[in-house]
Amino acid sequence: MDFNLTEEQKMFVETVYRYGRDEVQPLCEEADLEGEFNFTIWKKMGNMGLLGLPLPEKFGGSGANIVTCCLAGETLGHAGVDGGHLLAWGAHTYLCASNIMNFGTEEQKEKYLPKLATGEWIGCMGLTEPSAGSDAASMRTTAIKDGEEYILNGSKTFITNAPVSQVMVIFATVDRSKKHEGITAFIVEKGTPGVSTGKPFHKMGCRASSTSEIFLEDCRVPAENVLGGEGKGWRIALSGVEWDRSTLMSPFVGGARYSLDLCAKYANERIQFGRPIREFQAIQRRIADARVFLEAARLVVYRVAWAKDQGKMLNPLEAAVGKVYVGDVGFEVASQAVQIFGGYGFMHEYPVERNFRDAKLAPIGGGTSDIMRMIVSRIMMTS
Repeated sequence: MDFNLTEEQKMFVETVYRYGRDEVQPLCEEADLEGEFNFTIWKKMGNMGLLGLPLPEKFGGSGANIVTCCLAGETLGHAGVDGGHLLAWGAHTYLCASNIMNFGTEEQKEKYLPKLATGEWIGCMGLTEPSAGSDAASMRTTAIKDGEEYILNGSKTFITNAPVSQVMVIFATVDRSKKHEGITAFIVEKGTPGVSTGKPFHKMGCRASSTSEIFLEDCRVPAENVLGGEGKGWRIALSGVEWDRSTLMSPFVGGARYSLDLCAKYANERIQFGRPIREFQAIQRRIADARVFLEAARLVVYRVAWAKDQGKMLNPLEAAVGKVYVGDVGFEVASQAVQIFGGYGFMHEYPVERNFRDAKLAPIGGGTSDIMRMIVSRIMMTS
């Protein structure tokens, strides 16, 4: 494995960092405080070419590989961009647009990808249900074939971007008795009769991402909007999970880098008992532990990304280990950053407070840490 960056990637990182720090980050505090999706931030990300980063150039994208996509996520987090807009970016680019890119027909790609690449249309993926979270195969949303249409009934929950989306990749089962083999993916457009979204949830963290339920009531979708073929939805869902356990973890690594930078600066400036707190062993240890986390976290994230770029099948053990490590230890780093800032870290005006709330999603979203540990133990005991 060679994790050395090309000169082009180094320039990309520098450009994205500067743009994120100067153009996007100043808008993030208010968006988080208000708990509202900021279309100005979204437009800036589109202007930077980030919304279509992995999409082919002929559809308006950049054709970036997966390592470069991880670099973008980490760099935006490092620049101080809030977790909410990074979550919205991930759901749009990797869970919606990339699934259409990888599994769509040429007609579907030509119709949806150019507008998704620019951000003119916002995308989301509807997989999770009230009674089917980690156990996605037990979904209750149904799709019944009726001539040249499918009739969808059911609901989805915790869907990032749902209230602001024009394009939804929705999963439903055509035959519950077939379990995984009955799951089918559909492209559902905003305005289709029978599809609606609930009121945006008021969340603890990643507050600027717009998240809600999706309701499907006798929603008629043309057969031409089936994505990847009938009964092929589980493979598409797993592809989305792969993004969750690789590229979508990189912003959390970047957020930890941002917190570490803030802590190092604060430790030099904060005076207690007549000397800067950097001289206290407890502070030194917390900062050192954060740095150790960063080195290991970057290794596990980029190892998965590199393997995917080589066309290798995602190793479920490695992916689960990485997800647990970035999620659990990353949240601990965010917690220690608040501790270093003391009372100030408890105040909204200090970014470590926001990072702490945002970091809590990492052990939950895309497969909880408990489920990841179950995967690890199952593989270890059966291999």
